[in-house]
Amino acid sequence: MSCDLHVHSTCSDGSQTPEEIVAEAIQKQLTAIAIADHDTVQAVRPATDAARGSSLQVIPAVEISTEYESTEVHILGYWIDLDHEQLHERFRYVREARRLRADEIVSKLRQNGIEITIDDVLAQSDGVSLGRPHVAQALMAKGYVTGMQEAFDRFLGRDKAAFVPRYKLSPYEAVAAIEDARGCPVLAHPGLGVSDHVITGLIEAGIAGLEAYHNHHTPSNTRRILRIAEENGLLVTGGTDSHGPGGSHPVAIGEVDVPDSCAEGLVKWAEQRDSAVA
Repeated sequence: MSCDLHVHSTCSDGSQTPEEIVAEAIQKQLTAIAIADHDTVQAVRPATDAARGSSLQVIPAVEISTEYESTEVHILGYWIDLDHEQLHERFRYVREARRLRADEIVSKLRQNGIEITIDDVLAQSDGVSLGRPHVAQALMAKGYVTGMQEAFDRFLGRDKAAFVPRYKLSPYEAVAAIEDARGCPVLAHPGLGVSDHVITGLIEAGIAGLEAYHNHHTPSNTRRILRIAEENGLLVTGGTDSHGPGGSHPVAIGEVDVPDSCAEGLVKWAEQRDSAVA
């Protein structure tokens, strides 16, 4: 049995609705999933409702993009209070920055002869968190590129004509925000360019777990992260980071072998948190 604790839906930049994700997870007999959309928890309640009556457990989650010393660092937050007003206010600020970024990207594209509008981009987003994939989809819809990767290679990637840097929190701010919302902060895909120096700093800042199993981790990445987690008494999580069949790096949910013990560890963490408050 397996779980998938890192999935994205149409509420951010995924191509499947929360209900479609749940249906696929049930069909594949996964034991647990976590929809960790960017800067929003909008998918959690629809997914929970869709899973009701099945054996599938839906763990509330979110993914926050941050930057530290010019390195992109993603922080996952599990079991956060879905109604925590301060966290929602922070998300609103980040989403507004994403919209401003999309406006700037569209302006740069138009300066380079690409006839595209912000409405074209918004039409590609069913959710509330705009990202470059929505711009790429708009470029595909208008016939300027044939695929997501081509859009990034020609226009949207770093150092390309329409690249605009994104506003980011520091990872320490993200960890603090998740903890304030009574959540469990976990470092996402640390095998993707996150140095031991950064990991050590986050452990000292209170990170509770590391994502060892990931679609883009090599076996040596996974072994390294498992070792660091064991040495520091941290939780281990994992997931596909699936953005659905229409994502920039298509991978189906459940395609990474993530042991049930990862979901069980998160459940135990939540039980310990709640018993400490009781």
